Amino acid sequence: MSQEAAIITSKPIFPGSLDATGHRATLGVLGGGQLGRMFVHAAQRLGYYTAVLEPDAHSPAGLVSHHHIQTSYDDPAGLAQLAQLCQAITTEFENVPAQALHTLAQSRPVAPGAAVVGIAQNRIEEKAHFSACADVSGVTCAPYAVLETPAQLAAIQANPAELLPGILKTARLGYDGKGQVRVQTADALAAAWAGLGHTACVLEKMLPLTAECSVLVARGWDGLVVSFPPQRNVHEAGILAVTHAYEGALPPALAERAREAAVAIAQHLGYVGVLCVEFFVVDDGSAHGRLVVNEMAPRPHNSGHYTLDACDASQFDLQVHTMAGLPLPQPRQHSPAIMLNLLGDVWFDAAGQLREPNWPAVLNLPGTHLHLYGKTQARPGRKMGHLTITGSEAAGVKAVARQAAELLGLPGQDAI
Repeated sequence: MSQEAAIITSKPIFPGSLDATGHRATLGVLGGGQLGRMFVHAAQRLGYYTAVLEPDAHSPAGLVSHHHIQTSYDDPAGLAQLAQLCQAITTEFENVPAQALHTLAQSRPVAPGAAVVGIAQNRIEEKAHFSACADVSGVTCAPYAVLETPAQLAAIQANPAELLPGILKTARLGYDGKGQVRVQTADALAAAWAGLGHTACVLEKMLPLTAECSVLVARGWDGLVVSFPPQRNVHEAGILAVTHAYEGALPPALAERAREAAVAIAQHLGYVGVLCVEFFVVDDGSAHGRLVVNEMAPRPHNSGHYTLDACDASQFDLQVHTMAGLPLPQPRQHSPAIMLNLLGDVWFDAAGQLREPNWPAVLNLPGTHLHLYGKTQARPGRKMGHLTITGSEAAGVKAVARQAAELLGLPGQDAI
């Protein structure tokens, strides 16, 4: 499969260059959240102008960009303005309308393209892709079944041991644990599907997991692929809480298998841009377990935020390089790192009263790097920022991360 793109960068869009009308080279992004904000910062640091298309007037990315086009993602006039301003365009999240990317690709390089974003938007198509490239990636997904009709429900219920207990997931618009229901029995499955409005779903068999990990790869227009070392992730209530990124965070052989699988998945898609592939590590009785591919995100990822402080090129730097057709260097990690996700819960005390986190104490700890996303209102479960801890060796990083987590009242402290 090759990425849909009507126009491919035949020559690089260099930082600080001028277009045919004398305007400075501008890179555009659909979406104004924190991933867009960090992309904008990376592009601006290289000397590009930036444009953000986002309906929210106070979006994190829109507030720091040279241009903010305040329209819906599928507004024809807004898309036309974005195409007129920009020499290349990307997206910061996978739920932007794929048709908008297709429209933009008629006149500008778009990375990633509509076809691959469309696959990532639909768990049914995503799992079909993982299954199709299992021979080259070396991994497959968990046993699953598509659930769209009463007949399919009846077929699952006829052989419940094959997929139950399982997790019922909506095919679209599910992330951070949303649109997911754990089901133990055939009757519970029917009730859960009804509770989800009988929308298209996939039912995945629950497996004995020992760990979760992810791999970030970047692939250029020329097919060159580079990657970051795989990182181990810990989730709380379906939301990423901690990322461990240092030598030994995963067994070396397992990490290499994950990296090779992620590269193979990107190549099979003909992907252009930054791609995150998430894996489960399943207990199969072997020393290190077996890899199972979970899902992919056609964009930079929460688990890769540590690259801003621990690597010589971040995932956002590579996002800029891929879409602009710049050379794609192999990133190097220079420091062990742990990233702590900061949700809005940190801004509330035990009584539910709004308060300011103890930033002075946290920032007094060695090797701490605080990133707040510029969101004006803290809410429980809302991603407000992240804290990365770096150091010369992993043991020291872990010790500081535990201190920071305790000061902030973060969950999952026993997983650091």
